[in-house]
Amino acid sequence: MDKPVIGFIGYGNMAQAIAQGLVGGDVVPGERIVACAGHFDKLERNTAAIGAQAKRTAAEVVEAADIVVVAVKPYQIESVLGPVAGQFKGGKPFIVSIAGGWELGQYRELLGKGAHVQCAIPNTPIAVGKGIMVTEEANTLSDEDRQTFEAVFSPIAQIERVDSEHLAIATDIAGCGPAFTAMYIEALGDAGVQHGLQRESAYRLAAAMAEGVGALYLATGTHPGAMKDAVCSPGGSTIRGVVQLEKDGFRGTVIEAINAIEA
Repeated sequence: MDKPVIGFIGYGNMAQAIAQGLVGGDVVPGERIVACAGHFDKLERNTAAIGAQAKRTAAEVVEAADIVVVAVKPYQIESVLGPVAGQFKGGKPFIVSIAGGWELGQYRELLGKGAHVQCAIPNTPIAVGKGIMVTEEANTLSDEDRQTFEAVFSPIAQIERVDSEHLAIATDIAGCGPAFTAMYIEALGDAGVQHGLQRESAYRLAAAMAEGVGALYLATGTHPGAMKDAVCSPGGSTIRGVVQLEKDGFRGTVIEAINAIEA
């Protein structure tokens, strides 16, 4: 499908991040994006920023779209999608749900078995084409739908397919991790400022370093421990910093942060 129309039911921060990524990555032009949301005046302002179209109702979005991204709160899904359930019976448009906590079985019960649904959770770097989409292996997409899904979202995100049992933990790592990484970048920036470096320069260095380490792993598959060892010369400055991080429980603290989310 060439330049499909992408419809958003709900247009909060994550929906806007996806839309920005799609337009910025030249996947679809702004006029091929439609959206509805609870506050129409705010929706008009937000969609105008990328040249997208504001719609007043979910029915209008479903009617116009080839792909419908469900981006409302989980507790709103039944009231928002229930009245338009009949529009999905033929499998067109298909649904990409980014509403965490709603599973495929719930959509099939609400919309009927004829609806084509893929549950996926993106993270915020999708806004600049560097995102991750944790995608549930179980879905009701047709082969054509899957090809379209890949064509639309793979240019702006790494699509990581996981089984249903591990969807939550994968989402925690990819979805919550940006907050932890931003804190790490901020901490490195503070350390740079403490030693006289201009803050913007310190942040740029830290951010580019984090992006580069991730890119190096994805390109080579080198074990992170080996990547760390490659920087640690005997008796050098890096190993002294690593030892201090180990003393302060750096890795254990990161693991416990994930455990706290999973609790």
